[in-house]
Amino acid sequence: MRASYLIALQSILSKEITRFMRIWVQTLVPPAITMSLYFVIFGSLIGSRIGDMGGFSYMEFIVPGLIMMAVITNSYANVASSFFSAKFQRNVEELLVAPVPNYLIVLGYVGGGMARGMLVGIIVTILSLFFVDIQIHNLAIIIITVILTSMLFALGGLINAVYAKTFDDISIIPTFVLTPLTYLGGVFYSLTMLPGFWQNVAALNPIVYMVNAFRYGFLGVSDVSLVLALAVVTSFIVVMFSFALYLINRGVGLRS
Repeated sequence: MRASYLIALQSILSKEITRFMRIWVQTLVPPAITMSLYFVIFGSLIGSRIGDMGGFSYMEFIVPGLIMMAVITNSYANVASSFFSAKFQRNVEELLVAPVPNYLIVLGYVGGGMARGMLVGIIVTILSLFFVDIQIHNLAIIIITVILTSMLFALGGLINAVYAKTFDDISIIPTFVLTPLTYLGGVFYSLTMLPGFWQNVAALNPIVYMVNAFRYGFLGVSDVSLVLALAVVTSFIVVMFSFALYLINRGVGLRS
Protein backbone atom coordinates (compact mmCIF):
# COMPACT_ATOMS: atom_id res chain seq x y z
CA MET A 1 0.00 0.00 0.00
CA ARG A 2 1.39 3.39 -0.98
CA ALA A 3 2.08 5.90 1.78
CA SER A 4 -0.63 8.23 0.45
CA TYR A 5 -3.16 5.40 0.60
CA LEU A 6 -2.23 4.68 4.20
CA ILE A 7 -2.64 8.35 5.08
CA ALA A 8 -6.07 8.37 3.41
CA LEU A 9 -7.18 5.30 5.36
CA GLN A 10 -5.91 6.76 8.63
CA SER A 11 -7.70 10.04 7.90
CA ILE A 12 -11.06 8.35 7.30
CA LEU A 13 -10.62 6.17 10.39
CA SER A 14 -9.62 9.15 12.51
CA LYS A 15 -12.62 11.14 11.30
CA GLU A 16 -15.01 8.30 12.05
CA ILE A 17 -13.64 7.62 15.53
CA THR A 18 -13.53 11.33 16.39
CA ARG A 19 -17.13 11.64 15.21
CA PHE A 20 -18.62 9.10 17.62
CA MET A 21 -16.27 10.00 20.48
CA ARG A 22 -17.22 13.67 20.25
CA ILE A 23 -20.86 12.77 20.88
CA TRP A 24 -20.13 9.94 23.32
CA VAL A 25 -23.21 10.80 25.38
CA GLN A 26 -25.32 9.75 22.39
CA THR A 27 -23.17 6.90 21.06
CA LEU A 28 -21.68 5.16 24.12
CA VAL A 29 -23.92 5.91 27.10
CA PRO A 30 -27.34 4.75 25.76
CA PRO A 31 -26.20 1.19 24.90
CA ALA A 32 -24.53 0.93 28.30
CA ILE A 33 -27.78 1.92 30.05
CA THR A 34 -29.85 -0.41 27.85
CA MET A 35 -27.62 -3.40 28.52
CA SER A 36 -27.60 -2.65 32.25
CA LEU A 37 -31.40 -2.87 32.19
CA TYR A 38 -31.15 -6.22 30.40
CA PHE A 39 -28.78 -7.46 33.10
CA VAL A 40 -31.14 -6.36 35.86
CA ILE A 41 -34.42 -7.55 34.30
CA PHE A 42 -33.43 -10.70 32.44
CA GLY A 43 -30.45 -11.67 34.55
CA SER A 44 -31.23 -10.80 38.13
CA LEU A 45 -35.04 -10.79 38.22
CA ILE A 46 -36.15 -13.31 35.60
CA GLY A 47 -32.96 -15.36 35.65
CA SER A 48 -33.33 -16.24 39.31
CA ARG A 49 -36.66 -17.90 38.46
CA ILE A 50 -35.41 -19.72 35.36
CA GLY A 51 -32.46 -21.42 37.04
CA ASP A 52 -29.54 -23.01 35.24
CA MET A 53 -29.10 -23.04 31.47
CA GLY A 54 -26.69 -25.58 30.05
CA GLY A 55 -24.94 -26.01 33.37
CA PHE A 56 -24.51 -22.28 33.98
CA SER A 57 -26.58 -19.68 35.76
CA TYR A 58 -28.97 -17.87 33.45
CA MET A 59 -27.02 -14.63 33.90
CA GLU A 60 -23.75 -16.30 32.89
CA PHE A 61 -25.48 -17.81 29.87
CA ILE A 62 -26.97 -14.59 28.47
CA VAL A 63 -24.06 -12.21 29.12
CA PRO A 64 -22.08 -13.20 25.98
CA GLY A 65 -25.21 -12.81 23.86
CA LEU A 66 -25.99 -9.38 25.31
CA ILE A 67 -22.43 -8.20 24.67
CA MET A 68 -22.67 -9.46 21.10
CA MET A 69 -26.04 -7.75 20.66
CA ALA A 70 -24.48 -4.41 21.68
CA VAL A 71 -21.59 -4.93 19.26
CA ILE A 72 -23.94 -5.77 16.38
CA THR A 73 -26.30 -2.82 16.80
CA ASN A 74 -23.58 -0.21 17.33
CA SER A 75 -21.30 -1.39 14.52
CA TYR A 76 -24.26 -1.24 12.16
CA ALA A 77 -25.68 2.06 13.38
CA ASN A 78 -22.38 3.92 13.28
CA VAL A 79 -21.66 3.26 9.61
CA ALA A 80 -25.27 3.59 8.48
CA SER A 81 -25.66 7.04 10.03
CA SER A 82 -22.16 8.29 9.22
CA PHE A 83 -22.06 7.26 5.57
CA PHE A 84 -25.60 8.43 4.91
CA SER A 85 -24.78 11.81 6.48
CA ALA A 86 -21.74 12.09 4.21
CA LYS A 87 -23.91 11.17 1.23
CA PHE A 88 -26.70 13.55 2.25
CA GLN A 89 -24.27 16.45 2.71
CA ARG A 90 -22.49 15.42 -0.52
CA ASN A 91 -19.17 15.08 1.33
CA VAL A 92 -18.73 11.57 -0.04
CA GLU A 93 -18.29 13.01 -3.53
CA GLU A 94 -14.97 14.49 -2.43
CA LEU A 95 -13.77 11.00 -1.54
CA LEU A 96 -15.02 9.52 -4.80
CA VAL A 97 -13.07 12.02 -6.93
CA ALA A 98 -9.94 11.81 -4.77
CA PRO A 99 -7.07 9.56 -5.95
CA VAL A 100 -7.98 6.95 -3.37
CA PRO A 101 -9.12 3.39 -4.18
CA ASN A 102 -12.75 2.78 -3.30
CA TYR A 103 -11.84 -0.23 -1.18
CA LEU A 104 -10.03 2.14 1.20
CA ILE A 105 -13.20 4.20 1.55
CA VAL A 106 -15.09 1.04 2.48
CA LEU A 107 -12.36 -0.06 4.91
CA GLY A 108 -12.23 3.39 6.52
CA TYR A 109 -15.94 3.59 7.26
CA VAL A 110 -16.12 -0.06 8.28
CA GLY A 111 -13.14 0.42 10.58
CA GLY A 112 -14.92 3.30 12.31
CA GLY A 113 -18.01 1.14 12.84
CA MET A 114 -15.88 -1.69 14.19
CA ALA A 115 -14.17 0.69 16.62
CA ARG A 116 -17.49 1.88 18.05
CA GLY A 117 -18.96 -1.62 18.18
CA MET A 118 -15.98 -3.10 20.00
CA LEU A 119 -15.68 -0.12 22.36
CA VAL A 120 -19.33 -0.52 23.34
CA GLY A 121 -18.69 -4.26 23.73
CA ILE A 122 -15.87 -3.52 26.18
CA ILE A 123 -18.06 -1.10 28.13
CA VAL A 124 -20.89 -3.65 28.37
CA THR A 125 -18.42 -6.35 29.43
CA ILE A 126 -17.15 -4.14 32.25
CA LEU A 127 -20.72 -3.40 33.35
CA SER A 128 -21.54 -7.12 33.36
CA LEU A 129 -18.87 -7.63 36.03
CA PHE A 130 -21.18 -5.88 38.49
CA PHE A 131 -23.76 -8.61 37.94
CA VAL A 132 -21.82 -11.83 37.34
CA ASP A 133 -18.31 -13.26 37.54
CA ILE A 134 -17.24 -13.67 33.93
CA GLN A 135 -15.14 -16.67 33.02
CA ILE A 136 -13.06 -16.89 29.86
CA HIS A 137 -12.66 -20.24 28.16
CA ASN A 138 -10.82 -19.11 25.01
CA LEU A 139 -9.77 -15.47 24.66
CA ALA A 140 -8.64 -15.91 21.05
CA ILE A 141 -12.12 -17.07 19.98
CA ILE A 142 -13.69 -14.09 21.77
CA ILE A 143 -11.42 -11.61 19.98
CA ILE A 144 -11.77 -13.25 16.56
CA THR A 145 -15.56 -13.48 16.83
CA VAL A 146 -16.08 -9.89 17.94
CA ILE A 147 -13.80 -8.57 15.18
CA LEU A 148 -15.54 -10.59 12.47
CA THR A 149 -19.02 -9.76 13.73
CA SER A 150 -18.40 -6.03 14.04
CA MET A 151 -16.89 -6.03 10.54
CA LEU A 152 -19.88 -7.87 9.08
CA PHE A 153 -22.49 -5.53 10.52
CA ALA A 154 -20.45 -2.42 9.76
CA LEU A 155 -20.55 -3.58 6.13
CA GLY A 156 -24.29 -4.07 6.48
CA GLY A 157 -24.65 -0.51 7.75
CA LEU A 158 -22.67 0.79 4.77
CA ILE A 159 -24.89 -1.05 2.28
CA ASN A 160 -28.00 0.25 4.07
CA ALA A 161 -26.64 3.82 3.84
CA VAL A 162 -25.90 3.47 0.13
CA TYR A 163 -29.51 2.55 -0.65
CA ALA A 164 -31.14 4.91 1.88
CA LYS A 165 -32.80 7.99 0.45
CA THR A 166 -33.91 9.57 3.75
CA PHE A 167 -32.78 9.37 7.36
CA ASP A 168 -35.86 7.24 8.09
CA ASP A 169 -34.56 4.60 5.68
CA ILE A 170 -31.54 3.82 7.85
CA SER A 171 -33.80 2.75 10.71
CA ILE A 172 -35.92 0.29 8.71
CA ILE A 173 -33.38 -2.57 8.59
CA PRO A 174 -32.42 -2.35 12.30
CA THR A 175 -36.08 -2.27 13.31
CA PHE A 176 -37.56 -4.92 11.05
CA VAL A 177 -34.56 -7.17 10.35
CA LEU A 178 -31.74 -6.83 12.88
CA THR A 179 -33.85 -6.71 16.03
CA PRO A 180 -35.93 -9.85 15.24
CA LEU A 181 -32.86 -11.78 14.09
CA THR A 182 -30.96 -10.79 17.24
CA TYR A 183 -33.75 -11.76 19.63
CA LEU A 184 -34.19 -15.05 17.77
CA GLY A 185 -30.44 -15.64 17.58
CA GLY A 186 -30.04 -17.58 20.81
CA VAL A 187 -29.19 -14.62 23.04
CA PHE A 188 -31.72 -15.52 25.71
CA TYR A 189 -32.07 -19.27 25.21
CA SER A 190 -30.32 -22.41 24.02
CA LEU A 191 -31.32 -23.78 20.64
CA THR A 192 -31.63 -27.21 22.25
CA MET A 193 -34.81 -25.94 23.91
CA LEU A 194 -36.50 -25.61 20.51
CA PRO A 195 -38.37 -28.40 18.70
CA GLY A 196 -36.48 -29.99 15.82
CA PHE A 197 -38.26 -27.99 13.11
CA TRP A 198 -37.50 -24.66 14.76
CA GLN A 199 -33.89 -25.65 15.34
CA ASN A 200 -33.59 -26.07 11.57
CA VAL A 201 -35.24 -22.69 11.03
CA ALA A 202 -32.88 -21.08 13.56
CA ALA A 203 -29.93 -22.51 11.62
CA LEU A 204 -30.82 -20.06 8.83
CA ASN A 205 -30.22 -17.11 11.15
CA PRO A 206 -26.56 -15.96 10.81
CA ILE A 207 -26.64 -14.28 14.23
CA VAL A 208 -27.06 -17.73 15.81
CA TYR A 209 -23.53 -18.61 14.70
CA MET A 210 -22.01 -15.38 16.00
CA VAL A 211 -23.68 -15.58 19.40
CA ASN A 212 -22.74 -19.22 19.87
CA ALA A 213 -19.13 -18.74 18.80
CA PHE A 214 -18.86 -15.81 21.21
CA ARG A 215 -20.51 -17.82 24.00
CA TYR A 216 -18.04 -20.64 23.38
CA GLY A 217 -15.19 -18.20 23.98
CA PHE A 218 -16.59 -17.40 27.42
CA LEU A 219 -18.23 -20.62 28.59
CA GLY A 220 -16.83 -23.33 26.33
CA VAL A 221 -20.30 -24.40 25.17
CA SER A 222 -22.02 -23.86 21.83
CA ASP A 223 -25.16 -25.10 20.10
CA VAL A 224 -23.38 -25.13 16.73
CA SER A 225 -19.99 -26.22 15.44
CA LEU A 226 -17.36 -23.55 16.14
CA VAL A 227 -15.66 -24.14 12.78
CA LEU A 228 -19.01 -23.82 10.99
CA ALA A 229 -19.85 -20.65 12.91
CA LEU A 230 -16.60 -18.90 11.96
CA ALA A 231 -16.89 -20.13 8.37
CA VAL A 232 -20.42 -18.71 8.07
CA VAL A 233 -19.40 -15.31 9.42
CA THR A 234 -16.30 -15.15 7.21
CA SER A 235 -18.33 -16.09 4.13
CA PHE A 236 -20.86 -13.35 4.82
CA ILE A 237 -18.03 -10.82 5.21
CA VAL A 238 -16.52 -11.74 1.83
CA VAL A 239 -19.90 -11.50 0.10
CA MET A 240 -20.92 -8.23 1.74
CA PHE A 241 -17.53 -6.56 1.27
CA SER A 242 -17.59 -7.48 -2.41
CA PHE A 243 -21.15 -6.18 -2.74
CA ALA A 244 -20.38 -2.94 -0.89
CA LEU A 245 -17.33 -2.33 -3.08
CA TYR A 246 -19.41 -3.05 -6.19
CA LEU A 247 -21.99 -0.48 -5.12
CA ILE A 248 -19.33 2.16 -4.47
CA ASN A 249 -17.60 1.44 -7.77
CA ARG A 250 -20.88 1.74 -9.66
CA GLY A 251 -21.86 4.85 -7.70
CA VAL A 252 -25.22 3.39 -6.76
CA GLY A 253 -27.13 5.97 -4.74
CA LEU A 254 -24.09 8.24 -4.73
CA ARG A 255 -24.01 9.93 -8.12
CA SER A 256 -26.88 12.03 -9.34
